[in-house]
Amino acid sequence: MTDTILEFREITKTFFGVHALHDISLVVPRGHILGLIGQNGAGKSTLMNILGGVIRPDGGEMLLDGAPYQPRSASDATRARIAFIHQELNLFTNLSIAENLFIDALPRRKPLPLIDRGTIRRRTEELLDSVGLAVAPNTMVEKLSPGERQLVEIMKALSIDANIIIFDEPTTSLTARETEQLFGIIERLRAAGKTMIYISHILGDVMDIADDIAVLRDGELVAQGPKDDFDVSRMIALMVGRNLEQLYPIRETEPSDDVLMDVQNVCQTGIVEDINFTLRKGEVLGVFGLMGSGRTELARLLFGLDEFGTGEVRLNGGSTYNVGVSDSIKNQIAFVTENRREEGLLMEMPIADNLALVSLSQFKQRMTQFIRQDDLAQAAQDVTATLQIKCGNIASQPAKSLSGGNQQKVVIAKWLMSRPSIFIMDEPTRGIDVGAKYEIYSIINDLAGQGTGILFISSELEELMGMCDRILVMSRGEIRGEFARRDFNKENILRSAFREENGHESL
Repeated sequence: MTDTILEFREITKTFFGVHALHDISLVVPRGHILGLIGQNGAGKSTLMNILGGVIRPDGGEMLLDGAPYQPRSASDATRARIAFIHQELNLFTNLSIAENLFIDALPRRKPLPLIDRGTIRRRTEELLDSVGLAVAPNTMVEKLSPGERQLVEIMKALSIDANIIIFDEPTTSLTARETEQLFGIIERLRAAGKTMIYISHILGDVMDIADDIAVLRDGELVAQGPKDDFDVSRMIALMVGRNLEQLYPIRETEPSDDVLMDVQNVCQTGIVEDINFTLRKGEVLGVFGLMGSGRTELARLLFGLDEFGTGEVRLNGGSTYNVGVSDSIKNQIAFVTENRREEGLLMEMPIADNLALVSLSQFKQRMTQFIRQDDLAQAAQDVTATLQIKCGNIASQPAKSLSGGNQQKVVIAKWLMSRPSIFIMDEPTRGIDVGAKYEIYSIINDLAGQGTGILFISSELEELMGMCDRILVMSRGEIRGEFARRDFNKENILRSAFREENGHESL
């Protein structure tokens, strides 16, 4: 009989009158990796936050090693040797690796109340070696890559000798090599007898790494069992409650010949060089490239978030416009950032306030300049309904309480209220589940059908091939290839992305 380390019994939690969890009963075997999947808003993070002591359940109980477990804080979970590696990493970037590891448990030189820096350095070096991170203990976290920061989070778990480690979307911001390194560490942790709960929307990864799989949908557990009982198609069907015949919705319209944006010889020293392309009315134009290729930097330059260098950007066949945020908004250009939590939303503010961020001036009374509150509220309700944002009262519910997929819809909705003709979307489906992705894809198709031009930046080549009319390939700040839909070929696109400046390929 398999030894059970953790058990949830009829766990219930409600937020803003909506059931986040409803009678969840789940068993986690010792030394296993449980793949926990579900759409955004299914209850995965809520259940893990209860386990981690961040929030308390409204009902039910948990058993840890057969004994009642009732954490009142994250510190209680740490003392119980449970580590939570969040999707949004909890590190102090202005502190060193060693300081982050021991900030809440600094070793002392007894009997003197002095910090034992020698022990801190020695222990940090041991932890760095255990995860294969070749940097000094005093390295500042702000200087680390996303993958290296992920390793520091794992070091924190190892520093408390955690028996249970929760990974929440650990590969979202990692390169392929960093992901491979992470999986190697997870395998070693399993071999050492550690129990892990692995949350991810990348279902192939879940199938590769998990021993067991549990599926949540709308706050309820709809399936649990060994991974041999699942395949990706069944996982998707259980998550969304229906079979998805295809991952990408069919677009019924074609781009026109009318040019919305004409980018000519745009350069910014050290960032992008000699960028030329056009975006047509009703077109979904993809931009692909490896990390560091200049995709995001190009998007920020075109919208005016970063200093513009040289070159011209013409709109609607007219004259050059001054690239800047205010001018972009006036010219009906929208920008969906890849970092919705820090740049796309005011997380503590109500949904309605977030929706009004861009279009507020459109609701001013002409004479008094007062905001037409009733019209604004109705417009916010309308766009919430159109995008099917799952929420309670938009006037009071904060954006931070929404699932990732619904937060992303709010980011898109705030721009829709300004009626843009061009959408620049940087990783619009990052960190959201397959069902929410389909909804975002449908929104993109609807926008294109209405004549909106969309610059769609993504690190997922498959989604670009499934959604775009053309794909531009960037490498080292330059456009190295352009592919029409009829010429889409994964190997050829990847070869363009890997091509070095001398014309040779690094594959």
